[in-house]
Amino acid sequence: MFKRNILLFVLFVSQSFLTQLSFAQKMQIYKNSKLSTEERVNDLVSKLTLDQKIKLLQYKGTPIKTKDLDIPAYNWWNECLHGVARAGRATVFPQAIGLAATWEPSFIEKVSSAIADEARAKYDYFSSRDKRGMYQGLNFWTPNINIFRDPRWGRGMETYGEDPYLTGTIATSFIRGLQGNNPNYFKTIATVKHFAVHSGPEQSRHNFNAEVSDRDFFETYTPAFKMAIQDAGVYSLMCAYNSFRGEPCCGSSYLLVDILRKRWGFNGFIVTDCGAVDDFFKKGTHQIVPTAEEAAALAIKAGVDLECGDIFSALDKAIEKKLVTEAELDVAIKRLFTARFKLGMFDKATDNPYGNIPYSVVESEGHQKLTLDAARKSIVLLKNSNNLLPLNKSLKTIAVIGPNANDEEVMLANYNGFPSEIITPLEGIKRKMRGAKILYAKGSSHAEGAPSLDIIPAQFFYQDKQGLKKGLFAAYYGDSSFKGKPIFNRVDKEINFNWMDNPPIKSMDVEKFAVSWSGYVRVPETGVINFNMFGSEQYEFMIDGKRQFFFSSIYSPGYNSASLNLKKGELHKIDVKYISRGPNAQLKLSWNLPNQNLKAEAIRIAKQADVVIMCLGLSPRLEGEEMNVKLDGFEGGDRTKIGLPKVQQDLLKEIKALGKPVVLVLLNGGALGLKWENENLPAIVEAWYGGQKGGEAIADVIFGDYNPSGRLPVTFYASVDDLPAFDNYNMEGRTYKYFKGEPVYEFGYGLSYTKFSYDKFEIKNSFNLNDEVNLSVEVKNNGNLEGDEVVQVYLKHLDSKVPAPLISLKAFKKVHLGKGEKKTVIFKLKPSDFSVIMENGDAVINPGKFEIAVGGGQPGDKNLNVFNKIIEMNK
Repeated sequence: MFKRNILLFVLFVSQSFLTQLSFAQKMQIYKNSKLSTEERVNDLVSKLTLDQKIKLLQYKGTPIKTKDLDIPAYNWWNECLHGVARAGRATVFPQAIGLAATWEPSFIEKVSSAIADEARAKYDYFSSRDKRGMYQGLNFWTPNINIFRDPRWGRGMETYGEDPYLTGTIATSFIRGLQGNNPNYFKTIATVKHFAVHSGPEQSRHNFNAEVSDRDFFETYTPAFKMAIQDAGVYSLMCAYNSFRGEPCCGSSYLLVDILRKRWGFNGFIVTDCGAVDDFFKKGTHQIVPTAEEAAALAIKAGVDLECGDIFSALDKAIEKKLVTEAELDVAIKRLFTARFKLGMFDKATDNPYGNIPYSVVESEGHQKLTLDAARKSIVLLKNSNNLLPLNKSLKTIAVIGPNANDEEVMLANYNGFPSEIITPLEGIKRKMRGAKILYAKGSSHAEGAPSLDIIPAQFFYQDKQGLKKGLFAAYYGDSSFKGKPIFNRVDKEINFNWMDNPPIKSMDVEKFAVSWSGYVRVPETGVINFNMFGSEQYEFMIDGKRQFFFSSIYSPGYNSASLNLKKGELHKIDVKYISRGPNAQLKLSWNLPNQNLKAEAIRIAKQADVVIMCLGLSPRLEGEEMNVKLDGFEGGDRTKIGLPKVQQDLLKEIKALGKPVVLVLLNGGALGLKWENENLPAIVEAWYGGQKGGEAIADVIFGDYNPSGRLPVTFYASVDDLPAFDNYNMEGRTYKYFKGEPVYEFGYGLSYTKFSYDKFEIKNSFNLNDEVNLSVEVKNNGNLEGDEVVQVYLKHLDSKVPAPLISLKAFKKVHLGKGEKKTVIFKLKPSDFSVIMENGDAVINPGKFEIAVGGGQPGDKNLNVFNKIIEMNK
């Protein structure tokens, strides 16, 4: 009996073992979440053919389904610069330059964590429906941490400003919020870009060669990247279009291997900017090799892992010609799959702490409050003579004037998502001051030659049996081809649609439908009429049977315009066709009436008002990335002048001459030259591109419901004449660290409705090399309002034997103080904060004397209390 029981036990154990072995054999190693990521990645990659590897090294991420593999498609192209972009409805936060103006890293991490929550929710929604296209993934090509070295650069608004330390600190917080803090999984993956020495001009970025000294390279252009890698653990990096010292950045092993991986320890993956490998061989670019296969091989050998483009399809030829090996491709493909595993793409949602975020977080009440807080915190009070601000809420009549007063597109900037509602400054003021009479006039276009466009539905007509009726006849189709009968027809009064998560009817797929509109436009005045269309992903506009423009792009929404000289009273046939092929379904037709005297209307209403609020500045249709714009002061997305556009200056001066109190509210991405404005206006507010709640935040500030606390992340120069040549990348004469002139507003500058004072600055007189330097200061709110102060610490080398910046920001803290409250703020400076960069790029700490300044701004600022103390660093 005993022997029989033993035999039964042995049989049971053997059967159990065989069952487990059989289960393990059925379960692919790469799907076993109990194994290490390295084991799983190695198993998966070992099963790939060369052709499959080549396809997977390109951003479109071809799906692979075989007996041994089940790899879903994954498109790597994704953006979330200040909110999830181009993926349907999303919360839109202030543009990046505005986020930097908060000077509040802990808050920035909350913002990016909210963005990552929306990204996760969207990914789960899309993937559950097997939608795996562009802008539907979990890695994001953000943040842009290039140094905003020159205000003329159109993309500078995407950055965190001109200072490497501020940029790196804000970026570190933003990255931590995006990637999360779980040891095994990323919430999303951030990508720092564009490496390296990249900041305009836009028009020459595909052939420009940046030549800078090692000192500028390591002192200015790279510290933020180093911080992002070593302090935030960023897992992806994008190399830049331009060349650096004769090598395209995406083909430079010095940048991508020697600096990134060997010197800084970067262990993530590297992606090219889109089309950057094309620039290795195509005519008119860097053109350093003759063929696509040589370009692809060069990128792989230099350290690139993923191409945004299609040149890597030539890697098969490159391997045939022995320009690169399959083993080198394996290094890259393993890095990419490591990222996908760390995002939890091959695990159960229950294994991943970020796997069950509900779609209801998208534009949730909490996120809308957060973007309002962000917009408020980003606003910088530049001037407030005689305490004109905040305005009294008992005002009876208020004139709101300017091309940025009621322009929704301006609030969203670029690389943006699209919210359900956008609050412009005009709308914010109307909601705030419901008992007052609010008068509005556009006043001018954004710039000379730029059309002043509006939605004008009253002039559209369609024909039926009874004759002309108002509106356009619309036919809606359930596919993207206009084949067959429409699902339904209706009359639309205008073309101004943001379908996103809300298709024309519930049964339609928002990513796969088409619409045609037909009818007539009646011309109200003789003259040149500008028709403009904005939308994604394909549209066509025709007048009298002639195509005026056609747009088709899977990448981003786009603008198109046509100008026609038409006569009053004429009817012209209009036909519009639209196709949606993605989650970003939207289309808007705007146009202008000829012979409008915008300035006269603005002056008329200003004369009636108790106060005039002028909403001026720039527009993301004028400054931005590689744009087809050439107007006075604007070219290709960059600027050639830094003052307000002349048409706005002229308007502002005439309004000021009326003698009314004028509040200037600026909405822009790049710094403006405001010498006349600073000398002649009593109140100036910098509001940037404030996101979906930006107009509400502006109203909160100017009417006193929020005490402004933003500080400038860039220098506001007086004129472009103060700057070196735009294409000169040497840092001499640029930014607060090297500029010897007199700015209108300094980096770090910003006022409050209350007054702060400083006392009890404590720091030892001398230290030894490699000592940590502790300092403290007492800050007091002397006013009658609670407020936030940004305490800033600057360092100056007094007897350095090598060139050093004039001053450098080394630490900052934002503190909240109630009225009459005081706090002691403590800082710890690292020994590396006292280092200088030698000519060979090495950072060296030398003994000597240093000036430490602490206060509400830069040392020497006449409006702020700043303490200075000289200390000595000994051997």
